Amino acid sequence: MKEEQLTIDRIEVYQSPIKLKEPFVISLGPLAYAQNLMVVIRAREGIAGFGECSPFMTINGESMETAFVVSKYLAQMLLGQNPLDIAACSAAMDRVIFGNSSVKSAFDIALYDIAAQQAGVPLYQYLGGDNTRQLVTDYTVSLGNREKMVNDALKIKAAGYQVIKVKLGENGERDIERIRAIREAIGNEIPLRLDANQGWGTDEAIRVLQALEPHNIQFCEEPIPRWDFMDLKKVRQQSGIPVMGDESCCDHNDARRLIDLEACDMFNIKLGKSAGIFKALKIKELAEEANMPLQVGGFLESRLGFTASAHFALAGKTIVFNDFDTPLMLEEDPVIGGISYGENGKVTVPEAPGLGLSVDPGFLKKQVSAVFS
Repeated sequence: MKEEQLTIDRIEVYQSPIKLKEPFVISLGPLAYAQNLMVVIRAREGIAGFGECSPFMTINGESMETAFVVSKYLAQMLLGQNPLDIAACSAAMDRVIFGNSSVKSAFDIALYDIAAQQAGVPLYQYLGGDNTRQLVTDYTVSLGNREKMVNDALKIKAAGYQVIKVKLGENGERDIERIRAIREAIGNEIPLRLDANQGWGTDEAIRVLQALEPHNIQFCEEPIPRWDFMDLKKVRQQSGIPVMGDESCCDHNDARRLIDLEACDMFNIKLGKSAGIFKALKIKELAEEANMPLQVGGFLESRLGFTASAHFALAGKTIVFNDFDTPLMLEEDPVIGGISYGENGKVTVPEAPGLGLSVDPGFLKKQVSAVFS
């Protein structure tokens, strides 16, 4: 059967910073803006695909500005290529430059948007999934003083969210006090998810997680520095709370290593870490073989990036956790279509072909941009 052929003839890249409603604080530092990048890939045949990334300097070593510079090299490589041959396009981007997974993910998402539109199906269906499962997001308590974190948790509970995620990692003893105070305030019924963002040492992580075991904790993301992944198994064996690999699991090569080491119980897939959907699918396949639960999350993407993540989440048998709250923290929403948020953290994925979205042209017009053709 002859392979379908489209041709990329124009690529637009936009710096798209959006202010957060209030600073978001993790153990790696505070964030006031989502410093994102949007990509539009246009095929000669009239189909346009949208993509987005949210570079994180402390996690993937990229910023909005560096991603913008690198986008020039990726765009020049992809012009004239067939966007439906995503494997070839992914390999081409890797030949251009090592790493830079964040900006590559924006191009990758746009390619998948084109491919699913060309097939006439929603992206989740193109990826082999279905829309019979209700996606539900948690909502995150930012790292701060104990009183504010307690008040934020109470607000999240009052808003009806079924799961609360809590940022920790600043200091082990104070983190224990924070969770105990939150539990005392909200009760023990709502599950908590912890995210230390690599903030604890190995022994400290074990001590903290053992102390918090009675407090209905679903799991803890990346308790220790990513480069200490050889110690993750020790933490996992002694903590009593499941350990989720996040910053230590970027692509499928990391996933294979962590599985072989029996280092963690589950993974957190972020398209900005895996360089997009193409390699995220490889992580998903490895996790399915190992019968490992997965979470799909993200950085500070708008609804554009998280729509891609939600489509991907519907394509995984072992994807049971969703962390899609970031767009709700942004002051501006430039996305037309895409996922919608309902009561109690429910997330609805569009049924239109591809991602099922576009971006407000007025928003894009105001941004620093580059066009390649």
